Amino acid sequence: MKNKTKSEIGARALGKNIRASAIKIRRVTDRIRGCSYGEALVLPESMPYKTCHLISQLILSAAANANTNFGLNKSDLFISEARVENSTYLRRFRPRAQGRGYPIKKPTCKVTIKSNSNFVGKIEK
Repeated sequence: MKNKTKSEIGARALGKNIRASAIKIRRVTDRIRGCSYGEALVLPESMPYKTCHLISQLILSAAANANTNFGLNKSDLFISEARVENSTYLRRFRPRAQGRGYPIKKPTCKVTIKSNSNFVGKIEK
């Protein structure tokens, strides 16, 4: 059993069943991991990928959760964790010759973004 001497205070945002491949979303999340809140909002805007908009929405949501639930200042936040996991596939069928069906698997994924504070000290609720 680990004894945590340092308490981490932060919030997270979870995106479930996002209709994009996990590999394509990881291109964006690998760049923003460890960045400050301001940098994490600016970086996806300069990238040419469709998934950047989804990631920036999750960053905004994690910051709003930290501000509302813990009273943290948004300027003190940084992205401590950005995790992308494969989820279920949307299954569709394409008609083929002689009445057969060809399965099409459309990938979905689950994205978790955690934001912690740079603030060192005690935060009272």
